[in-house]
Amino acid sequence: MPKRILLVEDEASLHELLKLNLEIDGNKVIGVKDGESAIKKFKEEQFDLIILDVMIPGINGLNVCESIRLKDRNVPILFLSAKSRPEDRVEGLKKGADDYLTKPFNLEELQLRINNLLTRNYKGSNVSAAYPTGQNTEYSFGLNYVNFETHEAKGVNGVFLLTKKEVMLLRLLIEHKNEIVSREKILQTVWGYSVYPATRTIDNFILSFRKYFELDPKHPKFIISIRGVGYMFEER
Repeated sequence: MPKRILLVEDEASLHELLKLNLEIDGNKVIGVKDGESAIKKFKEEQFDLIILDVMIPGINGLNVCESIRLKDRNVPILFLSAKSRPEDRVEGLKKGADDYLTKPFNLEELQLRINNLLTRNYKGSNVSAAYPTGQNTEYSFGLNYVNFETHEAKGVNGVFLLTKKEVMLLRLLIEHKNEIVSREKILQTVWGYSVYPATRTIDNFILSFRKYFELDPKHPKFIISIRGVGYMFEER
């Protein structure tokens, strides 16, 4: 069955190029060129994937992503952007995107990333499928709490919502409690690649976890760095 893709790109030539290539690959592509139209289309229709430029007219791509995530935590979102600094990638991923590709990009690489996102989503991006209701959906540590199904968490500053990527990374660390989880395993499991362009991304997620869950982030009790290797969720 053809995959339904929402393409949000305001640069006319790139929009047409992407739409043509995606359709040649057998996808059904709905194209829009601004943030308001993207949100409207998302509310009206169902999509298997969203390709989203960051710098678009009206509501920018980051805010569009946030709006989508309030309604749907599972639909894959791939950012395309000319903003290539590591902190730009981190911001995009923390807003809830599954991947971030900088312009200019290779069409073959884009297609590989799209296929990867679609395959992963089909196999089990639905959290309740991976964790049946009432089984391993909740976890408490110290005064903290996380629900992997609803993404709700309680930390040192109260109740808040984790992003999809934060849930995936935290769940991976907790599943391997008191074991070292390598950077390579994190990149492969959470992002789906053996090599990711900005491994500082992981460090920034870890820093966020410490702000969320540690009483003293500079001297963490739960989220431990193992220099040169990876990270460990420690609970004795």
